[in-house]
Amino acid sequence: MEASESQIGGRIKRLRRQRRLNQADLAAALGISASYLNLIEHNRRKVTVPLLFAIAGYFGVEPGELVDSDEGRLLGDLMEAFGDDLFVDSALTNLDIRDLAQANPAAARAMLKLYDRYRGLVGGAAPPPSPSESQPFHLATETISDFLQESANHFPALEAAAERIRADIDNSGDGFESAIRTYLFNVFGFETLLASLPHGMACQRDGARQRIILSDLLPGESASFLLAQQVALLAAGAEIDAVIASADLPEGDAPALARNVLSSYVAAALVMPYAPFLKACRDHRYDIDRIGRRFGASFEQVCHRMTTLQRKGASGIPLHLVRTDIAGNISKRFSLSGIHIPRHSGACPRWNIYAAFLAPDRINVQLSQMPDGQRYFCIARTITKGDYRYNAPRRYLSIGLGCAIHHARDMVYSEGMDLMSEQQVVPIGVGCRICPRLECGHRAHPPADHRFRLDDSTRAESLYARMG
Repeated sequence: MEASESQIGGRIKRLRRQRRLNQADLAAALGISASYLNLIEHNRRKVTVPLLFAIAGYFGVEPGELVDSDEGRLLGDLMEAFGDDLFVDSALTNLDIRDLAQANPAAARAMLKLYDRYRGLVGGAAPPPSPSESQPFHLATETISDFLQESANHFPALEAAAERIRADIDNSGDGFESAIRTYLFNVFGFETLLASLPHGMACQRDGARQRIILSDLLPGESASFLLAQQVALLAAGAEIDAVIASADLPEGDAPALARNVLSSYVAAALVMPYAPFLKACRDHRYDIDRIGRRFGASFEQVCHRMTTLQRKGASGIPLHLVRTDIAGNISKRFSLSGIHIPRHSGACPRWNIYAAFLAPDRINVQLSQMPDGQRYFCIARTITKGDYRYNAPRRYLSIGLGCAIHHARDMVYSEGMDLMSEQQVVPIGVGCRICPRLECGHRAHPPADHRFRLDDSTRAESLYARMG
C-alpha cells in the first residue's frame, strides 16, 4: 500500500533537519536502511502507509501533514472486495487494483459502495430501496466507520464543547457521577434515578416527567458514561449537529447513528478530559486498567478514548482498535497505526484478538507482522457484557489495541519483551482471500488469484499450501 504525494520526501527531510538528525539515525529509528530513506527524501521511492504512520508518529505530527491521502486504506478495502469469489474469473492483479485506487479514487469508492450493497443483498437483506427509502442499517455503520477513519477519530469542536461543559460541572464533592447528576438537575431540571427497565434497555429519558432513568442492572462505569452521554446530547447538541452537517452523510440511518456515536465521543471526553487523560497515558505508559481506575472508566471506554488523542501538538500514540465477538464478527474497527483491518470479513485467526478468548480477562501480547513486512505491537483482552442479575445472558467480546512496532516501548505491556526477536514475531494477514502466505495452516479459503494443483501422492498439512 503506497502513498503517492510527490512532495512527501521534502517534508520528511525538513522535519529530520529541524530535529538535527542524520539519515542514519532516523533510518535506524524507523527500521529501514539509510539508503532507502535517502531515496524517499529525493522522491525516488514511494512511502508505504505503515511507514508513513511510523514517520508521522516519530515526529509527533499528523499523517495528513505529510501527505493528504487515504489511498492506503482505500487500496486495502479494494483488495478485500476483489478477493471475493464474485471476481474469481476476472484475472485482476494487485497492480490492476492499485492502478484503480491511484488513478480514479472516486470510482474506487463508488465501487466499494456498490460492493457493500451487493454484500447486503447476498447476506439476506431486503431488496434494494428506492431513492426515497432508508439505507440498510449495515451500510450506515460502514459509512460511520469510514467517517471516523477519515476524521482520525478526533473532533476538535467536540473536545472544546466537552471542556466547556466539564468546567461547569462541580466535581468537588462525591465524585464525577454525583456531580453530573447535580448538573443535569440544576441546568436542565432532570432528576436521575435507578429503576428496572424493559429487557435490553439501559437508559430512558422521560421529557414529560423531567427524569432520566438508568437500568439498575448496569455496572457503575456504564451508568456514569450514559449520564455523560445525556449531558452531551443536551448541552452539546449544536456542536454535534454541526459535525454531522459537515460530514455529508447519506440519508437514512446514518445521521441518527452518527449522533449516537458523536454523543458517545463527547461523553468520553467528559469522563476522561483530554489533557489529564493524555498525561495519564504518558505517565503510566498506556496501562489501561490503571488509567481506567483513575477515571472510573471501563477497559473498552479507555481503549476508545486512547484512539482519539490526535490533537495537533499534543497527540498520543497512533493506535488501531478492533472489537470482535467469539464468532469472528468485527463490530468496531479503526486504524491509525497503519495496520489494515478487514472491512467485510473476520480478521486473521493468528491475530491475538482471537487467542484472547482462550485466556479470558488477561492481556494477550503479540508482535504481529503483515505480509508487507510491517510489524505491529498488539494487545488484546476479552470483556464480558450482560445484565448484573442471576442467570443473565452474557456476551463475550475481544478488544484489540495496537501500534506500529517503534511505539511499543511507550506501552507498559512491552516490558520484558525482545522486540527484535524473530522468534516472537507472529505472521498475520488481513484475510485469507488476499493473504499471500500459502504455507499457513490456518487458511480457511484459498487466495483469490490461485488455482489448485493437487498431487494425490502427497498431502500437506494445509490443503491450500499445495496450490500454484
